[in-house]
Amino acid sequence: MIILDPMNKNNSILRWIPAIGMMVVIFGFSSITSKDMPSFGLWDLFVKKGGHMIGYGLLVTAYWYGLRFDKRRWWLALLLALLYAISDEFHQSFVPGRHPSWVDALLIDGSGAAIILLAVAWARKKMR
Repeated sequence: MIILDPMNKNNSILRWIPAIGMMVVIFGFSSITSKDMPSFGLWDLFVKKGGHMIGYGLLVTAYWYGLRFDKRRWWLALLLALLYAISDEFHQSFVPGRHPSWVDALLIDGSGAAIILLAVAWARKKMR
């Protein structure tokens, strides 16, 4: 049940604000044209792919937070992150000089999301 009381600490809608924020940030970075994209020299590939992994790791964590860190729904958080990665690659096909890469979506973004999801699950288990 969706509760609209902002003072309720279990508010369902407010729990999704971090996920929406991360989606906006990812969309913003994906909207940068290739000519405006910074270059990091020898570190370029590492920085950009690492950024993908961290961004989708934060996104999957935000999705799982929205799902109340329910142990039975970790897979849904991962699926949502993968679907957003795929839609983001489609979005990049409309940005000048950018092109969609299914390798980025499924391998880089997906592995970043999975690694961070495992790390968060492990850390939450250790905290208990």
